[in-house]
Amino acid sequence: MVAAPGGPDAALAEALQDVSQGRLTTALARIDRLIAAYPTFRLAQLIRGDLLLAQAGPISGFGNVAEAPPDRLADLRDEAVVRLKAFRNRPPANYVPRYLLQMEPEQKYAVVVDTQSARLYLYQNDAGRPRYVADYYISHGKLGAEKFREGDKRTPIGVYYVTSSLPRQKLNDFYGSGAFPISYPNEWDRQQGRDGHGIWLHGTPSDTYSRPPRASDGCVVLTNPDLEALGGYLQIGITPVIISHNIEWLSLEDWAGERTALGKAVEAWRSDWESRDVKRYLSHYSSRFRNNEGGYDEWSRQKQLVAAGKSWIKVSLNHLSIFRNPGKQDMAVVSFEQDYRSNNLSNTLRKRQYWMKEGGRWKIVYEGFA
Repeated sequence: MVAAPGGPDAALAEALQDVSQGRLTTALARIDRLIAAYPTFRLAQLIRGDLLLAQAGPISGFGNVAEAPPDRLADLRDEAVVRLKAFRNRPPANYVPRYLLQMEPEQKYAVVVDTQSARLYLYQNDAGRPRYVADYYISHGKLGAEKFREGDKRTPIGVYYVTSSLPRQKLNDFYGSGAFPISYPNEWDRQQGRDGHGIWLHGTPSDTYSRPPRASDGCVVLTNPDLEALGGYLQIGITPVIISHNIEWLSLEDWAGERTALGKAVEAWRSDWESRDVKRYLSHYSSRFRNNEGGYDEWSRQKQLVAAGKSWIKVSLNHLSIFRNPGKQDMAVVSFEQDYRSNNLSNTLRKRQYWMKEGGRWKIVYEGFA
C-alpha cells in the first residue's frame, strides 16, 4: 500500500476531516495506508489508536493512551498542530520569501527554513526569479531559534550555505540518511560574538519517522525520505540555506521593487569606487562598519592611502547574489566575485558584504573575503 497523494500531511488532514464528519472507518483506512507507507510514523500510530478506541465508545480527546508519558503525547500533539497548520495555510502561489532577492546563476536552488511553522521550503532559480519546488516538515532547536552560544539548544537565524555532504556510512544512526553541514557561524555571527558549531541539515534514526517540532540541539532535522529528496538539489558550497523565525512573504511586484533598490545601492558603491572619489566611496559605509582588521576609521585611512596611488580603477562584480537577512535588523547579505583592475594592481577575489539600512539608506556594515 502507498500513502495518499500529497504526502503525510495531506493524509493526516484528510483523516481528521473524516473524523470531524463521523467517517471513522474511512479515516482508519487512510491512517492504515499512511502507516503502511511510513511504519515508524508515531503520530499516525497514535491517531490510529484513537480511532480504534473510538469504535468502542466516545473518546475525550487526542492521544487517549492512559499509560503514555504526558511529554511524549504533548510532542505528538505539537507535531500534529504544526503539520496541519502548514498544510492548511500555504503561502499564495504568486508570493515568494522576501529573502531570495537575487541568486547568482550558479545557484540552482535555495532553501528557506521557517522555524515557527516547522517547515523547510525549496526554491528553484528560474532565470533569476524564485520558483517554488517543494516543502517539508522539519524539527529545530529544543529552545527555539536565534542561536547565540554553544550548547544553547537553539537554531541560528541568518543566511548560510551548505558546506559539505556527510553520507550515512560516516555517521551513526542518530543522523539517519546523512547530513549537510551549514556555515554557522557566518561572518556577521562572529562580529556579534555568536559561537557554536555543528549546525546541520540531517535525518532521523532508523526507528523514527519524524521528531517533534522542537527536538534538536540546534540542527534542522528532516525525515529520511525528505532529506534524501532534498539532497538531490543541494550544491556544496553554493546552495544558500536561509533560516528565519517566521518567513516574510512578498508579492512578486514588491519582491521586484526590493531587488531593484538593493541592486542600485550595490551598483552605486561599485561606480563610486571606480570614480576614485574617496568621499563618495566611503559614503556607502556605515560609521559602525567593522571588518576583521578594525572599524570605520582604519578602513577610511587605508582607502585614502590606496586611492592616492591610483590613476585609474575598474571594478566588475560577477556571480552576484543578494539575500535579505531574516533577523530583526533590516539587513542584506551581498556576495560576489570581485574583478579589480588598476594602474598598479589587479586581482580577483570572492567577497561578502553585509548592508544595513540607516536613515532610509543602505550602508555597508561589514566587508570581507567569502
